[in-house]
Parts: sequence; C-alpha cells; structure tokens
Amino acid sequence: MNYDLIVIGSGPGGYVAAVKSAQMGMKTAVIERENLGGICLNWGCIPTKALLKSAQVFNYVNHAAAYGVDAQPAEPNLAAMVQRSRGVADTMSKGVQFLLKKNGVDVIMGTARLQPDHKVEVVGADGTTVYEANHIIVATGARSKVMPAMPQDGRHIIGYREAMTLPFKPQTMLVCGSGAIGSEFAFFYQSIGVQVTLVEFMPQILPNEDEDTASQISRSFRKMGMKVMTSSSVEKVDIDGDICHVTVHDSKKNTDTIIDCDVVLSAVGVVTNLENIGLEEVGINVERGKIVVDDYYQTNVPGYYAIGDVVHGPALAHVASAEAICCVEKIAGEDPQPINYQNVPGCTYTTPEVASVGLTEKKAIEAGYEVRVGKFFFKASGKATAAGNTDGFVKVVIDAKTDLILGCHLCGDNVTEMISGLVVARQNGLTAKQIASSVHPHPTMSEAIMEAIEAAYGKAIHG
Repeated sequence: MNYDLIVIGSGPGGYVAAVKSAQMGMKTAVIERENLGGICLNWGCIPTKALLKSAQVFNYVNHAAAYGVDAQPAEPNLAAMVQRSRGVADTMSKGVQFLLKKNGVDVIMGTARLQPDHKVEVVGADGTTVYEANHIIVATGARSKVMPAMPQDGRHIIGYREAMTLPFKPQTMLVCGSGAIGSEFAFFYQSIGVQVTLVEFMPQILPNEDEDTASQISRSFRKMGMKVMTSSSVEKVDIDGDICHVTVHDSKKNTDTIIDCDVVLSAVGVVTNLENIGLEEVGINVERGKIVVDDYYQTNVPGYYAIGDVVHGPALAHVASAEAICCVEKIAGEDPQPINYQNVPGCTYTTPEVASVGLTEKKAIEAGYEVRVGKFFFKASGKATAAGNTDGFVKVVIDAKTDLILGCHLCGDNVTEMISGLVVARQNGLTAKQIASSVHPHPTMSEAIMEAIEAAYGKAIHG
C-alpha cells in the first residue's frame, strides 16, 4: 500500500491535487471520510447556487408582467428547491468520482490520521489500514464555527448545512454574519417569503468588500423588505417552544433589542478540521488554528504538505484548487509561480451579485497610494436596462502614478462572470488605459468596466 502521493480530503483542494498528481505520473490515493467533492460540492458553493437559482426563477415569475409576460403568481416550494439542490450536489460529487477513476486515483473511504515516517492510518468500514507515501497533503477543509451565544441544535439554531436542507419554511429568520455565506442565505430566504433580519458585528455588511458595494447590497436587501442591522452582535438566544428570543446588542447605540424568530442561522465563519488528524504526533507546526506552510505548501516536516482552508489565506474553493496545483507541481520537480494572494477574486451570489479583486478604495488610500476612482452605474447600461436589472455599478481604483488597477469592485447582474478579465489584466500588468482602449462588445454588462475606467479620467461618454 505504498504511494507517491496521498491526499487527505477530496474537496476542491484535495481532488484537484489528486487528479493533478496522477496526470503527472505519480501513483496517487485520496482519502475521504464523507462525500467526494468535500464541502464545496456537497454542502457549499454548488448546492447554494442551485438554491439561489431557484430564488431567481421565483422572482422572475412573480415579476413576469414587467417583461410583458402574463403568468400566474408563483408559490415557493422549499422542499422541491432543496431536492433540486441536493440533486445538483449529487451530480457534481459523481463527477468528481468519475474524474478520479478516469485518472487512476485510488479512493479510500475512511477517517485518516497522520503518522510519522510518511504514513497514514485510515479507519474505514473494513477496519484499520496503514498506508505509506513519499508525500502527504492535508486538505481536510473547515466547518461552520459554533459561537457560545449560539449553540447549534440543528433545529432552532442552525449552521449552513441545516440551512441548505430545512424541512420547513420558517416565517421569520435571523441570520448572524453577513459574509458571503450569511448574505447569500439571507437573500435566498427573504426571496421566498421569509422575513429575515441580518445582523453584522462590523459597521457594514460584506465587511471585506468596498464600502460602496456594501451600501448597494444593503439598499437592495432593504428594498426586498429585509431588516439589516450593522455594528450589532447576538448576545444570547433563549428558546421558548418553537420561538427563539434573540438578544441583539447595538454597539453604536449601546442598546439591546430582543428579536423573536423561528430560526437563527449562525454564519459567523468557519473553523478548520485539524483535530485528531495526527499533527501533534508528526510534529507539524500550527499557528492561530492553521497549519504553517511555505510558498509551496510544505510544512516544517519534510514530505507533509497542507492546502486549502487549513492554511493561512482566503478560505475559497478556487484558492484551494490553485494551491493544489502549485503544491503538486513543486512536488513533481517543476518550478511553479507562487500564488499572488493580492490578486484573488471574491464573489457573492446575491442579487445583485458582488465580485471584487484587489484593494478597496479605503485600503488603497491607507496604503499610501494616490488614487483615481471611476464608477459606472448600470442604470446607464443598455444591456442592464433591457434585462430589467439596473441595480449596481462597476468601480475601479487606479494608481494615479502608474495607471495600474489597484482594485475593481463590481455589483450587479452576472458580475461574477466579469471579474476574471480584471484578474488576468492585473496578473499581467495591463494598465487601466490599455483595458479601456480595447474594444468592448455592445450591448454587454462588461462595457461598464471600460466606462468606469474612462470615468476615472473624466472621459466617460455614457456615465
């Protein structure tokens, strides 16, 4: 049972590492204790997008008259939405299974524990087996963080897993935490008729995004009827029968408010899956709950590596996949470029969507840059107007001295499909003027990028 490489965990970091390893000629195995594809494919990125698509279709049907279409008012069927979402997740998990089989990767089902001397102990349905490998990658991911004030019971106080498969449609819900996960679930449930209160500890929702983006999403949420509370925290939850009495503290006003709801969704972040996997026995260094690695994901112990949510960096699926490729290429003797974490895009799939890369305007100024800022609002876009979705804008933050794009912040319909062009441009040192001078197709949402850059130089035609 000897391998060139063993990967522990089959999420977007683990399965990509395993497939890449096999493609490079290494004898490879991946160990998974639950479902192939990990959290992203089974309980994260993919099934949430399926739910959000259902909400979008529901909203389209109920606003069909605005498009000249006569339709009966729609009713949301949460059970059917959940069923479709689970079907999508199952399809994607089977796709990963096919990829691993196609590339000759051995799949070992069970719970892994690292051992010294390049060994891994796996407890599976058929007992305990020890495997050896020249190289071992830890890609065990993360899970929903449980806060003392909100102990999750799976019914009244829930995490993202339960939020994806609720067996009933609550009348009211409080969502604590307005990052991507919290905002997406808040949008989904508000869309299908649940009265949602969104509570955020920081002064703005989507705390990692530009202030203008956060303001736009906050306005869009409130227009839906959602209650948004910033600079606020959940202090305690008292459960009386099927009602949750939630004490929320407003730090600006220094006041407490009790909010009654059917369900509390805790979306305050994730915690890494590092317990009981043998890190201590092997002597692998951990700092602030993350495994310490170098630029190529080697730990302090030769032959042991770590990627994805268990290492420092953005806890994003596409980051884990990029780290996987970089790590495996280095193991195979190639000379890959280290990942530029300053050029990682982030996406949130609310309506309007959010996509961004680089520095916010505030952070760019704090870093000492002299900036040019350009904005183009989608209300001036022909494509957005024709589509009936004009909320949002494109905002570019440009270094006034070099004309390089320091950051780009998009908020609007389908903007998650537009951000990659900015990532490529920044990666290859293209200037803002070079991007703006490239002919953009009309009518498209992507024209707004060109228009925003032109606005930064006072040359906008349509803005």
